[in-house]
Amino acid sequence: MIRVLIADDQEMVRAGFRMILESQDGIEVVADVSNGLDAVKKARELRPDVCLMDIRMPGLDGLEATKQLAGPDATDPIKVVVVTTFDLDEYVASALANGASGFLLKDAGPALLIEAINAASRGDALVSPQITVRLLQHFSKPPERPRRGVQPLREELTERELDVVRATARGLTNVEIGGELFMSLSTVKTHLAAAQTKIGARNRVETASWAWRSGLMED
Repeated sequence: MIRVLIADDQEMVRAGFRMILESQDGIEVVADVSNGLDAVKKARELRPDVCLMDIRMPGLDGLEATKQLAGPDATDPIKVVVVTTFDLDEYVASALANGASGFLLKDAGPALLIEAINAASRGDALVSPQITVRLLQHFSKPPERPRRGVQPLREELTERELDVVRATARGLTNVEIGGELFMSLSTVKTHLAAAQTKIGARNRVETASWAWRSGLMED
């Protein structure tokens, strides 16, 4: 059972998230709070597996709350997924630097919200696809020539694994990849897991980053 705490200053958002999560087997909402101070207090008291954290909240904003719960100085860190309306690069960078295990926009949809919670509980990271692609294009410009060691790794991947990695780097979810490549969901997951093992990536964000840095997206 994944235990989740919801922190958002809008009551309707908290109610909506609670309804989505409580409809899932294996997820339990242990509390919902309306500000960052209560988020930190309740998280330390209840020790949820994952906190869903809004950014703009009274008392203490979500970025600072994330830092206190999951940042490098946190003595017993808790997994945090930031969920916000504000699609700003500085927020994304700050959230991830402060230890967040994910960054989603509130319009990402229930499926991605649940996927992000599951990813965080496993120790992975998930960022909204549109944000991932923009950041990787901006910060991970492909080199003129593949770096030493990159080309052999690419040659180890099968064509279907490369197709799945490219689609992941474009920000597609597993369901969308399956639809585009005419694969079942389980097949997509198998190819993605195999590719991640070969390139040494721990999650989708690192997989996408590798694809952009290696020049794979320029093919």
